[in-house]
Amino acid sequence: MRVPMIAGNWKMNTTVTEAVELVKEMRQGLDEIANVDKVICPPFISLAAVKELIKGTSIKLGAQNLYFEEKGAYTGEISPLMLADLCEFVIIGHSERRQYFGENGEIVNKKVWVALRVKLKPILCIGESFEENEAGRTEAVVTEQLRSSLAGIGFVDGLIIAYEPIWAIGTGKAATGRQANETIGFIRQNIAKLYNKAIAQEMRILYGGSVTAENTAKFINQPEIDGALVGGASLKANQFLSIVKQTSKIKSHS
Repeated sequence: MRVPMIAGNWKMNTTVTEAVELVKEMRQGLDEIANVDKVICPPFISLAAVKELIKGTSIKLGAQNLYFEEKGAYTGEISPLMLADLCEFVIIGHSERRQYFGENGEIVNKKVWVALRVKLKPILCIGESFEENEAGRTEAVVTEQLRSSLAGIGFVDGLIIAYEPIWAIGTGKAATGRQANETIGFIRQNIAKLYNKAIAQEMRILYGGSVTAENTAKFINQPEIDGALVGGASLKANQFLSIVKQTSKIKSHS
């Protein structure tokens, strides 16, 4: 039985003070919801403060990125060793990193490898653009992204995949539940080919892309979808709490 997960990616939003206030607003409510892994991913500057706030609760902490070297002359970068003491999860290969910062399959692969090596659990993001989707290339694109991101990596314990169609991120245009379920089912088949069926069945695969409290149920009701990577709605305490509550209720009865 795969434990569902709802992860909130705050992106480049919130000062430390704002992050603290947001966590305080939803800490008790989130802690009371069972049967779901609840992960919040604030900016780097707030990780230490948020870690203190959620100590002793069931809420887990994630970072939004890392660099693939452990230390050295890489001004402005954050090492996996720096994160390993602070959090449990790390988002890798988000489409914004690929689009704005030139991260290709080789870079993403190095990041996944080093995260697993220091016992961080990567949330690996993959997904196609609007043009690729329109051209019917979704399966080809996610297959290539999976293969390049996981090339040479034999140990994937703790790895989570987030399917995020680029055309749905921050646009308000989410995929349909059926579309997302079919693509995630295809991704699971690919994991079985790359590793084996047991690993594929155990691996959690999330949907991301304009997830809100209003449309959560259509994704979470799908059998292949194990949760969501939530963007804008994770910055609103009532929205994020509703998404997590709905997930717990639906998956507990499925």
